[in-house]
Amino acid sequence: MTRIGLLGGSFNPAHGGHRAISLFAAKALGLDEIWWLVSPGNPLKPRAGMAPLPARLAYARKVARRAPIRATAIETQLGTRYTADTLRALTRRYPRNRFIWLMGADNLAQFSQWRDWRGIARQMPIAVIARPGYDGTARGSVAMNWLRRFVLPACQKAGWTNWRPPALVLLRFRPDPRSATLFRQANPLWHREYEHARVRDPLTRRLIV
Repeated sequence: MTRIGLLGGSFNPAHGGHRAISLFAAKALGLDEIWWLVSPGNPLKPRAGMAPLPARLAYARKVARRAPIRATAIETQLGTRYTADTLRALTRRYPRNRFIWLMGADNLAQFSQWRDWRGIARQMPIAVIARPGYDGTARGSVAMNWLRRFVLPACQKAGWTNWRPPALVLLRFRPDPRSATLFRQANPLWHREYEHARVRDPLTRRLIV
C-alpha cells in the first residue's frame, strides 16, 4: 500500500507555497508521495491568463525537484475534467494505493461550487490545510456546514488510511502568503521559456505537448 496525497489545481504557476504545504502534509499524514494534479483546464477559472499546460507542468516539475512530489497531467489521459471524475478514475487505475485529497482552506470556502462535491467527500478522506485569511470563510461555508459532522481530531491524522469516508481533518500550518496570483503579478511572462516544452508525464510516461 502506497499512501498518496492528491493536490489538484491549475498550478499557474506552481510555487514555493505549493511545495511547502505538500511537504507539511506529507509529514503530518505519513505520506509516501504527493501527486500534483496539474489541471488541463479548471472549470472554475477563466481561460484568460492561463499558461499552456506543457508550461505549467514543466514549471511544476521544476518546483517539485528533490522532493517526494510528482507533478502530473494524468487527467489528459483519463479524459476527466472534474475532480469527482478524476478521483474515481484514479482509484480504479491504482487500486493498491490509498489516496487522501488535500485542499487549502480557500478551496474549502468554495467547495460547494464543485461538481458532485459530496461525492468527492464520500470517495476518500480530505485534509484541509489552513490558508491565511480563509479559515473563517471556510468554517462558515456551505460545504463545511455539511462536512462538520465528519471532522476527526487532528491527533488522529496518522490513521487516515483506516477512516471511512466522509472523513475530514483540519491541519494547522504556519501562514504562507505566497500565491500564484502574486507570482504572476511579479513576473507575468514567467511561462515564456516553457511554452514549447515537451514534458514526459511521470505517471503515464506520455509526452505532454
